[in-house]
Amino acid sequence: MKLEHEHDIAAIRARLADSNHPNYLRDWIYGGIDGAVTTFAIIAGVVGAGLQPHIIIVLGLANLLADGFSMAASNYLGTRAERDEVEKLTEMEQRHIKLAPEGERSEIREILRSKGLEGKVLDEAVQAITSNPRTWVNVMLAEEHGVSRQQRSPLMSAASTFAAFAICGAVPLAPFVIGGDAAFHWASILVGITFFAIGAAKSLWSLAPWWRAGLETLAVGASAAALAYGVGHLLQGFAPGFP
Repeated sequence: MKLEHEHDIAAIRARLADSNHPNYLRDWIYGGIDGAVTTFAIIAGVVGAGLQPHIIIVLGLANLLADGFSMAASNYLGTRAERDEVEKLTEMEQRHIKLAPEGERSEIREILRSKGLEGKVLDEAVQAITSNPRTWVNVMLAEEHGVSRQQRSPLMSAASTFAAFAICGAVPLAPFVIGGDAAFHWASILVGITFFAIGAAKSLWSLAPWWRAGLETLAVGASAAALAYGVGHLLQGFAPGFP
């Protein structure tokens, strides 16, 4: 059976070093799904209401800019809040180590004891960790507060979300910009492919096979589009004079 990675010393060290680099794939997938869903939902709703194609372009572009920026700003503030929390906890642990080193050393001992270390091995591990202030703080952050050492950049998170939102959201809008009688038909096909591709990429985070993750995302996106189309068609029925 082929394993996902090698286990020689060089490979292990390279993998551990790389694990310290933040990953923005989640932001791309999150922005991409929302961009494709919301833009196509607007398109489906406008088509269902029987409105003119130019309205689709106006509302679609407004959605790409306004909703995309809103998502990026929210992701920026959320990621910034996470970093602020880590900085606060880091300062707190550094202060506790300085003012109450024996108490903090006891916490390290209990953390290691809960992992099965005992006797001389436990004493040596406590000594090794507490002899390096940076390692001491990092262990406390991870074990006591559950804080990851991978801290993402708020700007990169926001930029990734906005870029994915704009790119994937522009896919169903493109046929209407180009024009043609089959614009909605092509928009439906293209957004379906986009949903499936995003879902397949999302499988990198789960044990589900790529085709199943792709079909699940496609089903969610299709449901949102069908709901928007139905609401638009229903509003057209209640307001037959609606332009």
